[in-house]
Amino acid sequence: MDKLKLVTPNLVNKNIEKIKQIFPECITEHIGGGQTEFAVDFDKLRQELSDNIVEGGEERYQFTWPGKKQAIITANAPINKTLRPCREESVDFDNTENLYIEGDNLDVLKLLREDYLDKVKMIYIDPPYNTGNDFVYEDKFAQTTNDYIENSGQVDKDGTRLVANTESNGRFHTDWLNMLYPRLRLAKDLLRDDGAIFISIDDNEIDSLKNICNEIFGKQNLVAEIPWQSRASIQNDTDFSVNHEYICIYAKQRRQENRRLKETNYIEWHKKDSFVCKPLPLDKSKFENPDNDPRGPWKADPFDAPNVRPNLTYVVKNPLTGEEYLPPSGRCWRISSDKFSSALADGRIIFGKNGTGRPQMKSYYEEKKEFGSVDNSWFSAERVGTTTNGTKELLQLFDGKLYFDKPKPTTLLNKLIDLANVQSGDVVLDFFSGSATTAHSVMQLNAEDRGKRKFIMVQLPEETAATSDAYKDGYENICQIGEERIRRAGKQILEELQANQANSDTLATKLDVGFRVLKLDSSNMKDVYYKPSDVTNDLFAQTEDNIKEDRTDEDLLFQVMLELAVPLSAKIRSEEICGRKTMVVDDNYLIACFDKDITDEVVTDIAKRKPQYFVMRDSSAMDDSVITNFETIFQTYSKDTVRKIL
Repeated sequence: MDKLKLVTPNLVNKNIEKIKQIFPECITEHIGGGQTEFAVDFDKLRQELSDNIVEGGEERYQFTWPGKKQAIITANAPINKTLRPCREESVDFDNTENLYIEGDNLDVLKLLREDYLDKVKMIYIDPPYNTGNDFVYEDKFAQTTNDYIENSGQVDKDGTRLVANTESNGRFHTDWLNMLYPRLRLAKDLLRDDGAIFISIDDNEIDSLKNICNEIFGKQNLVAEIPWQSRASIQNDTDFSVNHEYICIYAKQRRQENRRLKETNYIEWHKKDSFVCKPLPLDKSKFENPDNDPRGPWKADPFDAPNVRPNLTYVVKNPLTGEEYLPPSGRCWRISSDKFSSALADGRIIFGKNGTGRPQMKSYYEEKKEFGSVDNSWFSAERVGTTTNGTKELLQLFDGKLYFDKPKPTTLLNKLIDLANVQSGDVVLDFFSGSATTAHSVMQLNAEDRGKRKFIMVQLPEETAATSDAYKDGYENICQIGEERIRRAGKQILEELQANQANSDTLATKLDVGFRVLKLDSSNMKDVYYKPSDVTNDLFAQTEDNIKEDRTDEDLLFQVMLELAVPLSAKIRSEEICGRKTMVVDDNYLIACFDKDITDEVVTDIAKRKPQYFVMRDSSAMDDSVITNFETIFQTYSKDTVRKIL
């Protein structure tokens, strides 16, 4: 049996392994922490990349700030924490596939990384806007004013000031960047290749956000920067009434080919290897048939397309006027010269309404309706609602009480989830959950189309102010409000479903409006589990059991699920096997037995079930003979089962 590590992966080691696969000759060994470790020989790596390497102070394009290197280290550093289930605060714990996780999202993302690597279809976050009163995340990169002035280049080596005044908000931007940067690096790993992240932001940090997203996701994967009309009323206390925010959309891997050129091979263009926004239904009213074309209603589209391609650049002559045309600068024609001749003969090319203009191509409704239409990059209040609508939703759910300032409306999240083409079974993650609008929207959309989309909400349990209405009403932190919002929204959705549907009882039983509450905590294991060198003779009596006294079997199970990349939403059932309490996960995929006095009989019964994984405590065996016979039993009945111990 192998011992579980119960520590998140060291991403530096994973990056070294990637380099090893490409440049094995650049990997060497060194002594670190008293043991031999792999390392990168950067001299050799520089030789391999000699035509492209940028050295020292050589000028190059880059975006940096004080603390960036530490932020990268923080993103990669392993942690030995866990998520502990909380049944009493959950809804339908045993059946739901939704998660609500309480804790600092940096640590939570690290814990989720292996479990949900490349599995999340959509991420939406509404991070702090850095306006001076909403930045509550722990600042692990705090600097004194003098340190900041020195690190940001405002003093020379002798300490002489180089500028007249400090940048009044320099450290302010730095703190915000150091908070968000490592979280976005981790978030990218969770996205599927056809997934995307949607980030709400305002003018304070829109430039900084795009800079770090361009670095993490790649500028080529910016899908859109959408202005959203977040308020409709005019505020008269400033020079301009700021009525907008932004929603930046970055794909994990954006489809780069021109959509119009790919319509002839639509299925290939939409295969699931990169992100494509869901098209809108085609508006038939925009198509006419003035010439009684037998193919039906059509509209005239430009004949030119983006990009410059030699095979798509040729002279087109107007048959009526004889005038010759080339594509506009920086563009090409949509089809080759041979195909143009065929399309012209087939009546698919026109030259303006009177036949005297530039070439255009007919687009037929019947041929185009399956492709739909692209959306536009302006989200007006009429289309997706405003924060006022979000406020009204919360007031209605909480009986006239408002616990959040300017909450996002479900109409906005509904639009984004639809735009991301989130299908039944897909996962939506929000790691700045706040008022839990994202969870509300997921449940609402599932009720509308009978889908089974799943949500994962992550929220720091920020305490509510003692003078606030929320605190007076019994909500000690933001998580308690968010969880209650999901409970009430789920109840409301079920009631509306039962009131409006003939077969509402059947639909209601299939709709998942529950969620498992998990709470970030220190590892279930005592420190000596990770540092056996700390064990001394006088500590031996205290460390016979390496598990903390206040931890339950279910606590242990969830840490094991994280370690083995078993989904945290997997079905769990308790079962007695030969008189010993056992937990069976996902129909025998994982079986865990942390009970005492495990016998050969128990091990044999479990082995005969042929689980993918079996986990037990190293102190659970009744006697030494059980340990001796353990491997023989599994070799006999289920040699492929992966056996692990705590």
